[in-house]
Amino acid sequence: MLAFSKIYRKYRYRLAEQTEFDVVIIGAGIAGASLACELSPEVSVLLLEMEAQPGYHSTGRSAAMFVDTYGPPPIRALSRASADFLENPPEGFSEGPLLSRRGVIMIARQDQLTSLENMIADLSDSGDVRRLDAEETESAIPILRKGYAAAGFANDRVSDIDVNALHQGYLRKFRFSGGSLKPAQEVIKLERTSNDWHITTPDASYKAKKIVNAAGAWADFIGELAGATPIGLIPKRRTAMVVTAPSDINSDRWPMVIDIDEQFYLKPDAGRLLISPADETSSPPCDVQPDELDVAICVDRIETAFDLPIRRIENKWAGLRSFVEDKCPVCGFDESIEGFFWLAGQGGYGIQTAPALAKIAACLVMKRDVPQEFIDHGVNIADLSPQRDTLKTKIKENLKRRMS
Repeated sequence: MLAFSKIYRKYRYRLAEQTEFDVVIIGAGIAGASLACELSPEVSVLLLEMEAQPGYHSTGRSAAMFVDTYGPPPIRALSRASADFLENPPEGFSEGPLLSRRGVIMIARQDQLTSLENMIADLSDSGDVRRLDAEETESAIPILRKGYAAAGFANDRVSDIDVNALHQGYLRKFRFSGGSLKPAQEVIKLERTSNDWHITTPDASYKAKKIVNAAGAWADFIGELAGATPIGLIPKRRTAMVVTAPSDINSDRWPMVIDIDEQFYLKPDAGRLLISPADETSSPPCDVQPDELDVAICVDRIETAFDLPIRRIENKWAGLRSFVEDKCPVCGFDESIEGFFWLAGQGGYGIQTAPALAKIAACLVMKRDVPQEFIDHGVNIADLSPQRDTLKTKIKENLKRRMS
């Protein structure tokens, strides 16, 4: 009987088009997909995506790394709490490993040594940072120009993330649990009645007890449709491109190299090199494209730091990384609107924090206590709340502007 009930749960909604759900999640990027996967074994979930395919924008354009010393303290805690899942995904989640060891070296010119020392001090409790002098830095990076870097530090506990495998693993598990994914369904209207949300797209209407706003760069727009005050989300353009690696050196095992002030980075990528000026240019939510000035700035910075003449750019693209004031995610129910849940503002950390943030968000959506294991990793739920002080100030400013 139990086996039959599971099969029935999985296929029951294929008999007729379902329009009523316990939870509707708006946005099928990594945030929405991971949360949908966590919720779908317990409740009926609809995942709405405005594009023809999930992950078209930020998720699909991410060159993500797993670096648990990256970002402000709440991000580092979420990353530590995500490590076990990424290192040991559930059986059948993906065809291969989600992580492959890479390592990272952050480099500093003579005029950047204060930034280097401050960051080393900030990461002193991690136990994974090794300071490098100029000679050690040059030895670790064969194409680094002699005399460019005065020092650096290395973190060997850094890995490439197979973003597509992670994203598709969540979507596959979500569907297997009976979840419903609807692409090409842009939300154009949200209305709250006494007990339900009514969600309208150009092609259909749905009803749900709760809505999760996981719309990435469009999250403030979705919030306004629901009548919520914007949280001050700022999408920022990040440019990346791929160039040819030196033919006489095997670059596959090189670490990722990042300027200490994040003015550029360089990372081996399948026999080529992925480079970026690490730009953060404010942008409206859109299908963002690389700006030629950013491309030129990137080439200049890379050629200045490395003995790497760039004759041709093989591929270039841009993506949006969306931040709020304190650069930490917003995860929790809106205090003024019943059943409206924010899952936004993951910035450049959304891929590496997704496993932990999805489990935490699922607990909050279901109004359960967050497991102690996340607290032990240093996660403070108050740091993620839409009601935290840094956001309240921004929300008050937004509200005042709307009323003026």
